[in-house]
Amino acid sequence: MTTLRRSLSSWVVVVPVLAVVVLAAAWGRKPSALVVALVALVLGGAVLAAVHHAEVVAHRVGEPFGSLVLAVAVTIIEVALIITLMLSGGPETASLPRDTVFAAVMITCNGILGLSILLGALRYHVVQFNAEGSGAALATVATIATLCLVLPTVTTARQGPVFSGSQLAFAAVAALVLYTAFVLTQTVRHRDFFLPVTVDGEVVHTEDHADPPTTRGALVSVVLLLVALVAVVGLAKVESPAIEAGVAAAGLPPSFVGVVIALLVLLPETLAASRNARRDRLQTSINLALGSAMASIGLTIPAIAVATLFIDVPLQLGLGPTQVVLLALTVVVATLTIVPGRATRLQGVVHLVLLAAFLFLAVNP
Repeated sequence: MTTLRRSLSSWVVVVPVLAVVVLAAAWGRKPSALVVALVALVLGGAVLAAVHHAEVVAHRVGEPFGSLVLAVAVTIIEVALIITLMLSGGPETASLPRDTVFAAVMITCNGILGLSILLGALRYHVVQFNAEGSGAALATVATIATLCLVLPTVTTARQGPVFSGSQLAFAAVAALVLYTAFVLTQTVRHRDFFLPVTVDGEVVHTEDHADPPTTRGALVSVVLLLVALVAVVGLAKVESPAIEAGVAAAGLPPSFVGVVIALLVLLPETLAASRNARRDRLQTSINLALGSAMASIGLTIPAIAVATLFIDVPLQLGLGPTQVVLLALTVVVATLTIVPGRATRLQGVVHLVLLAAFLFLAVNP
């Protein structure tokens, strides 16, 4: 176990430094196919390393600031990928933020949630969770998603699925307010609502937690987190032409680029949620799934709204009819899953089929 921990620790230290070296070597050049593959591999490793160091810092500073550290780090990665692709793609990428955020909602609310329930139910048959906190999180996700992704389709201030300037500002502020209110509720005022429960519905206040890192360890993680984020932003810029070319060569719609970004950004949360589900900590998995969905909209949309002040690209946030149907069905199914406070493998399979439907329709719209 000690050897494993040491190898993991060395891995998350080496990867950010390696990513910066690869970035310096590839910057300003037209990379070959082999270099593109290497950059993609290092980019994925840098994302995982950045999230790891954000978690270390979050553990050290405690709540509610710890959750904000992790959410902000992941949001920086997501926004960096979106903006770099928008800068290189021009007007054709006007819907990329919408495609990425919507993909994140589908992946978290169906993929991560469904996989966690299925893994937990396969081992424990029936899994328990706190319906009060999970329901509040789902309601917040549904509200933010509707305000930011559905309303632009039906507003009339501007032609097309776009907000006017004042509408975009209102949606961005509303999303940020809702996310902030949820974080304070989850970590300060009503923390019990987001803790695991027993079979009898009693809240479990005592859980085994690792000792917080030392101040020195946290400072090292802060430095490595900054290095990893710089590397992610730069490598995303290097990799962006290859991502777009690869999607086009595969005959996939341009909107599938958003799915690729969401899958990359949400990989760490998926792994963490799966581990917790297998350990009978489904409440933690649900917190990760819905919290990631909320941060993806509540932080990314305001950040992109500010970025559009400097990027001359019209921002198309409104979902199409097919996407609206999938979002509505996801909210209804997730509500029926959350309300009882317990679930079986059936609910997990239902959510995973919804994710499969989203991926299939993203490839064959």
